[in-house]
Amino acid sequence: MKPTLRQRFRYRFDNLMSRGTPAMIGMLFVLSVAIISIAGIFISIFGFRQSHDPTPLPFSEAAWESLMRTLDPGTMGQDTGAGFRIVMLFVTLGGIFIVSALIGVLNNAIQGQMERLRKGRSLVIEEGHTIVLGWSAQIFTILNELMIANENQPHARIVVLADQDKVEMEDEIRERVEVRGRTRIICRNGNPIDPNDLEIVSPHTAKSIIVLPPEDGDPDTDVIKTVMAITNNPDRRDKPYHIVTQIRKAENLAILEMVGERDHVQAVFTEDIIARVVAQTSRQSGLSVVYTELMNFGGDEIYFKHEPALAGRTFGESLLMYDDSCVLGLRKGDGEIVINPPMETRIEKNDQIIALSADDDTIHLSPVAETNRTDESAIRSGGEPFKPKPEKCLILGWNRSGAIIVHELDSYVAKGSQVTVVADTYGIEKQILARGGELRNQKLIVLEEETTDRSLLDRLDVQDYDHVIVLAYGTLKPQEADAKTLVTLLHLRDIARKDETPFSIVSEMLDLRNRELAEATQVDDFIVSDHLISLMLSQLSENAELFDIFMDLFDPAGAEIYLKPAGQYVAPGEPVNFFTVVEAARRRGETAIGYRLVSEAKEAGKSYGVHTNPKKTSRVTFSPEDKVIVIAED
Repeated sequence: MKPTLRQRFRYRFDNLMSRGTPAMIGMLFVLSVAIISIAGIFISIFGFRQSHDPTPLPFSEAAWESLMRTLDPGTMGQDTGAGFRIVMLFVTLGGIFIVSALIGVLNNAIQGQMERLRKGRSLVIEEGHTIVLGWSAQIFTILNELMIANENQPHARIVVLADQDKVEMEDEIRERVEVRGRTRIICRNGNPIDPNDLEIVSPHTAKSIIVLPPEDGDPDTDVIKTVMAITNNPDRRDKPYHIVTQIRKAENLAILEMVGERDHVQAVFTEDIIARVVAQTSRQSGLSVVYTELMNFGGDEIYFKHEPALAGRTFGESLLMYDDSCVLGLRKGDGEIVINPPMETRIEKNDQIIALSADDDTIHLSPVAETNRTDESAIRSGGEPFKPKPEKCLILGWNRSGAIIVHELDSYVAKGSQVTVVADTYGIEKQILARGGELRNQKLIVLEEETTDRSLLDRLDVQDYDHVIVLAYGTLKPQEADAKTLVTLLHLRDIARKDETPFSIVSEMLDLRNRELAEATQVDDFIVSDHLISLMLSQLSENAELFDIFMDLFDPAGAEIYLKPAGQYVAPGEPVNFFTVVEAARRRGETAIGYRLVSEAKEAGKSYGVHTNPKKTSRVTFSPEDKVIVIAED
């Protein structure tokens, strides 16, 4: 059936309205011009005029009078003359309709724009910014660290893209992230694995990209998809992307390396690193604090510096040539990273030193003569070599890092040691065997029990163990897992209080906010796993060259960080400067980077007694329980 004229008109009107606000405003403008023009023609042709003014109005004046009444209906109150009033009444009524419609259109347009802004879908136009893709509890640590890192930058920008409500993200960030300097955080809503959504945050102009895994589902799959969406974008830039992320399964590291073969994709193997930190910290209280101090932006940081004056000198000599910085190793001219190389290693002209310092401009050679730096009489010789004894370790709780922890412990302890695992989890022994085969130095005992049961802990004779490790359950939500951990720690504290037998307690927490609660249990060390990984991701996003250093420090085959009795290096009870400690460690082939005072071990404000990169001319008096922090092979 042929459409009627009315149907055609309505169809065209609907098409016009569907074009949006500009078309509607244009239609109202045309309608206003038509009303004003018709009124002006009527007045000028028929000679309508006001009674008090007999002068005929030309078209231009008549149109002007019509325009005034269109914009302000009150203007017609002074009109006289029947014909003039009728025409102006028509104009005023039309004006009321048009102005009302225009106000409604503009109001809807403004509300629509505000809603679009609220949804966070507008394009980010930035350069040299840091992008964080994804949303989890880790993001707050990362944002706080990036805030500190960019505090002195005038135009630093951090852009967050996550499948979350923009306003809710901004509210949470406002509550948990401290604003520093002029750095701005920009939030956008979108799915990080969608290439179209990624374009919103301008990844092609970004300095670095941090990819956070989701807290639910298969996190590695989402990470790999997100990296693919960035690196395989048809509009990608020629310059390699700097992408930092984390992986939970070792088999996925090769896949991620293949996906990002054209770019700098640095993936942290979460379970492996946390397992090593837990295993090492269980035998060296305070080690997790040392790692935290090395990887946060709040204190001293790791820098590279080319020092021509050191060319021809040995690495051992360089250790004593800086008062405000600690030399950790060398980056050779070919890019090779060497932490704590042999002391006789010659520094070549193209080598750079790797130093721990407050800032890159505080790394400068000290003018003090080397002969005046050390107190020879305070240095102690190596003495008898340490002979390890069999140890007993108790692990309470279980997660994916547990099997790695057991095998890490096996590589440290003496033959005849024992590890007992107690957790409300099935198949623990199979997981341990699948991870690395049979244990060589430890006897494995697995009990499937509830770790918060006090009667069980009493039956285990916890006080007979050398080390106790409390792991967060990986099958529970973070708050539930931490709550269970806290109950277990309170029982252990009570057991320790009633028995004088010393045993160390190391606990893993998932949420940094629960650490303050856990401190009431007075255990020896806490490891907030996600917090530690977040610190590392933040550091790598700012300096990709740190990746090899961190991997070397966490690799059991290379140089590692140890806390050793201060009495093995210098005489306790006598004030010595840190130059003397560095020299004592140097003679053992070790690099001293700080110390831990047991008198401050429970004080959070003093970093639990850990002092990294102390001023070497400052003096300190060690007690027999204090430790020296060194980088060594064993």
